[in-house]
Amino acid sequence: MDLAYLWFFIVGVLFVGYFVLDGFDFGVGMSLPFLGKDEVSRRQVINTIGPVWDLNETWVIVAGACLFAAFPEWYATLFSGFYLALLLILLALIARGVSFEYRHQRDDPAWKRRFDWMITIGSAVPALLWGVAVGNIVQGVPLDADHEFTGSLLTLLNPYGLWVGATTLLLFFLHGVYFVGLKTDGRVHHDAQALGKKLAIPTVLFAAGTVVWTTVIAAGRDAPLLWAVVACGAVAAVALLVSVYFNWVDRDGRAFAAGAVTIVFAVLTLWLALFPFVMPSSTDVDNSLTISNASSTELTLQIMSWAALIFLPMVLLYQGWTYWIFRKRVTRAVIEKADATAH
Repeated sequence: MDLAYLWFFIVGVLFVGYFVLDGFDFGVGMSLPFLGKDEVSRRQVINTIGPVWDLNETWVIVAGACLFAAFPEWYATLFSGFYLALLLILLALIARGVSFEYRHQRDDPAWKRRFDWMITIGSAVPALLWGVAVGNIVQGVPLDADHEFTGSLLTLLNPYGLWVGATTLLLFFLHGVYFVGLKTDGRVHHDAQALGKKLAIPTVLFAAGTVVWTTVIAAGRDAPLLWAVVACGAVAAVALLVSVYFNWVDRDGRAFAAGAVTIVFAVLTLWLALFPFVMPSSTDVDNSLTISNASSTELTLQIMSWAALIFLPMVLLYQGWTYWIFRKRVTRAVIEKADATAH
């Protein structure tokens, strides 16, 4: 296989990893107003991702760096054309990260409440805008002969882009609620299961709409991997329904695992619908960026391949070890005991 095509799929896998891992982080943050009934329950919710949220975010840095190195033309067009949307995502991530670190610095309820809202908004904005960005990449955006984006932020806020954005927001929200249910006990645990049941119907409807709409777009431009788009969309749909069932019967681990499978195949559905383009032009197909005309030199891709072969397994082992160390539930009793000891 040509290395450029191989790296198209590697970058896709990196974004899959990011959306699965930081996706439930976003969902946990969005669930805070619904599950944090008091200070102890809010700390329970936040502490479920306390040891791992920053590690999960490194996946987007790795994915962006690989995109820059493997497909510089794509990177340049994407980050210049989608500048405002990506800036909003960055600011939201900064606000969320700051809130995790500063929330506990004072005992003032108003102080903590402000940072709680920053966590929620800083989670919801990326969950929405990442979907909008990916949806526009799949659908195609106006590009000129120099592969420069000729639209604006409002261009990205089209029906398909917003629909995909709403889908990612709901999928991440549900994924995060499953994680809270898996990692907590008591009232928070039961509230998370109940919230997951309420989110199930809108999430299924939006996800189904995204799969159908994406398939129509891929079929419209005779995508060579249309069969794979259909297959991945079907797997994502089944996995989502399975996750809803497991949440209903109080099997938290299986619900979370099925939710992760849903996001994996949902992202693959979008990614495979894009092939062999990396950024189609909606104005003139000849202005489109493809895997071939957007990739780096063969030597660059060879060096990157060796680096990925050596370092990626190390990253996976380290992250797996981190999750294993912090695998226990965040219980209400532990937090109350810590508070009593502190006072």
